[in-house]
Amino acid sequence: MPTSIIEIIICLGSSCFARGNKKTLSRIQQYISDHGLEESVKFRGNHCFGKCKDGPVLKINGREYTGVDESGIIEILEKELGQIKK
Repeated sequence: MPTSIIEIIICLGSSCFARGNKKTLSRIQQYISDHGLEESVKFRGNHCFGKCKDGPVLKINGREYTGVDESGIIEILEKELGQIKK
């Protein structure tokens, strides 16, 4: 088990949500569940990060990802969470 919890925050502001963060949210939840990461990852939504023109926006341990979509989220999760998969 990792020494610290990884925090994932997804923007649920109207612009990011309209651009597909609803589907990305589901993919992240499924990834966390499929890899048994419920105890290692804190996943939550947040309202507007103020970067609407660059959205959808996602933050993982403070690292910001812009233009995130459901097709690219798995690559990001593998990069950020791959070392803690069970």
